Amino acid sequence: MASPSQLTTLIDLARRETDDAAKRLGAALKAAEDCQQKLDMLSGYRDDYAARFEASLAAGMTPMAYRNFQAFMDKLENAINGQQEVVRNARRRGEQEKAVWQASERKRMSYTTLENRAQEEALKLEAKRDQKAMDEHAARQAYYKR
Repeated sequence: MASPSQLTTLIDLARRETDDAAKRLGAALKAAEDCQQKLDMLSGYRDDYAARFEASLAAGMTPMAYRNFQAFMDKLENAINGQQEVVRNARRRGEQEKAVWQASERKRMSYTTLENRAQEEALKLEAKRDQKAMDEHAARQAYYKR
């Protein structure tokens, strides 16, 4: 079994690794949230533009304005599709960072468990030594009282 100082060092290293992984996870989740907000904004803009188009169409629209609208809507759809891919990638990265954090947290917990077991074993050994010393002392006392 590793010595207490080695376990302490391993726990400190694992704690730092876990903290770093948690920071990266937080950044990945924030990035995914930001990407989703941009996607929502683009979708909202498309919906607003489509509603304005419907109103313009009811009032009368030239063929040139209709073509311009179609071209703009195509570009907007392409932007939305691209942003959806960005959101998927950001979420995938968040899931990867979550897995890394979970693995580092499991490692830290394992080292902590080993340290706790080592401490319990040391306490048991100390209790045995104390009991042995008490038994020897009691035996000496009984021997000298005769």
